Amino acid sequence: MKFGMRKPSLKRRISARTSLKRQLVHRMGLKMPKGYGWLRNPKKAAYNKVYNKTTFDIFKVIKKLFK
Repeated sequence: MKFGMRKPSLKRRISARTSLKRQLVHRMGLKMPKGYGWLRNPKKAAYNKVYNKTTFDIFKVIKKLFK
């Protein structure tokens, strides 16, 4: 598990927003309400919860500095 700052990746940022799977799920209306990740994939949801609490995004830090 990673601790500290996440390394930004422009390639991953773009691919996350333009993936075919994401487009299909959104267009078909199969979105689940926020917080229902535990039902869809509990193992991934647990990992993501820990990961997001132990790491931080450099862009959010910069945004707070200039706010």
